[in-house]
Amino acid sequence: MTAHILVVNDDPAQRRQIKTAIESKGHVALCADRVPVALEMLRTRADAIKSVLLDLSLDGLDYRSFLAAMNQMAVDAPVIVKTGQGDVERAVEAMRSGAFDFIVEPVSPERIVGAVEGALMFNGRDAGARVSRRSRSGHVSFSDIVSSSGAMARVVELARRAVGTVIPVILEGESGVGKELVARAIHFSSDRSGRPFVSVSCSAVAPEAIEAVLFGADDTDDPESAGKFVAADGGTVFLDEISALPLAVQSRLLRLVHNGEIDRQNGRRQRKIDVRLISSTRKDLIEEVKAGRFREDLYYRLNVYPITIPALRRRREDIPFLARAFVERFSGEQRLVRPLGMSPGALALLTAYDWPGNVRQFENALYRAVILASGPELTETDFPQIAAEVPSDALGRSERAERPAEPSPSSGLVGRLSDHDTARLTAAASNPSVLSENVIVSTDNSGNVRKLADIEEELIRFALKYYRGQMSQVARKLGIGRSTLYRKLKDYGIDPDDPQKHAA
Repeated sequence: MTAHILVVNDDPAQRRQIKTAIESKGHVALCADRVPVALEMLRTRADAIKSVLLDLSLDGLDYRSFLAAMNQMAVDAPVIVKTGQGDVERAVEAMRSGAFDFIVEPVSPERIVGAVEGALMFNGRDAGARVSRRSRSGHVSFSDIVSSSGAMARVVELARRAVGTVIPVILEGESGVGKELVARAIHFSSDRSGRPFVSVSCSAVAPEAIEAVLFGADDTDDPESAGKFVAADGGTVFLDEISALPLAVQSRLLRLVHNGEIDRQNGRRQRKIDVRLISSTRKDLIEEVKAGRFREDLYYRLNVYPITIPALRRRREDIPFLARAFVERFSGEQRLVRPLGMSPGALALLTAYDWPGNVRQFENALYRAVILASGPELTETDFPQIAAEVPSDALGRSERAERPAEPSPSSGLVGRLSDHDTARLTAAASNPSVLSENVIVSTDNSGNVRKLADIEEELIRFALKYYRGQMSQVARKLGIGRSTLYRKLKDYGIDPDDPQKHAA
């Protein structure tokens, strides 16, 4: 079936190449070299355009405003964003804002066509499911946080302890790790659960508008213009990416945190409100303070109860559980007779990938796979974008999906062992020939007992190799806390982001 694809790109050569690739599949490529032209096409041809291919390097492009404008025009066409290799994070942020998929240059015409075909299938089969996802209740409990890792168990434990207090909580972590999910769990588990939970993305609102959004307009008594803090009175305000607040707004927020009042401009009466403040950041706020972009006094007011949520690549043991939970939920939303299964090869692929967009990107990938699935279970072929980015030597092909691979220290896979492989590795340790290679010598060449620090360093390096960089397992087996382990890694010059690089 012929579909109209809007190509937004200001490079004439690329436009011609993309147009030729799209039209080779019998579709119609509509091209725009500027944002206003693209928006006008979307406005006048909303019913005809079935997908949008948006180049993030387009001069003058604000992708958040572009996606918001599409939403206001009720254009429901999936958006594929194209970016360079050094700007993948921006593409992931675009997906957070509503983009369907992203492709990274250099990209072949076949890859572009594949992405477009996937978007068209998604658009044709997904109308009902998208409504279902958007209408899901925002009520969240701690049981909705799916995990099996020690790192996330610690996050949940800290979050539970914060429920019975009103102290400010700050959630730290990369984009997409689930900071808002934790914030909602804290709110809906507290005695404020019957009151509003108001979420504001500080980075998604224009700097000149964020003050009015939060504190309301000072020149009106209209309740609709009272601001998010007033709307959340008695409940919780979640300020996502608080580091994006302008300094002037930070000053008003500081006064609110200090005395529980919204100060009005032009001599208007102050308003007392009762809100629980939870904020989040993916930046190091203390560095923002040093750079003069964040108020030091506000930092110390907010940084009372910090909780750091680890990136998904640092808790790979959560991936199989997350995958099954998402697949079960999306299968239900698609009204499938029974939930789709997950092949061992698919789980291996998902575990091998680093997920720069973390759980949010992971969820989107599973969602697309379920929507487009043609069989009773998901396999590696249902994740072509992920498979294209995972090196072949880092992942077993179909035969290795059926037969778990032998552990290889040089493979570069951190924390990617299956339960079966872990059991085999443990069994191998009882083999004397294996153990003879793993002896830690207690005396030096002079016959003297070695220093305790040297033996400790050697044991830590061996444990990192033996447990393939799984930090929770290394700390547990060594009988020390994760914070102690990370401190010792720093002392011995071992990079915690790539511990196997320096392993014994």
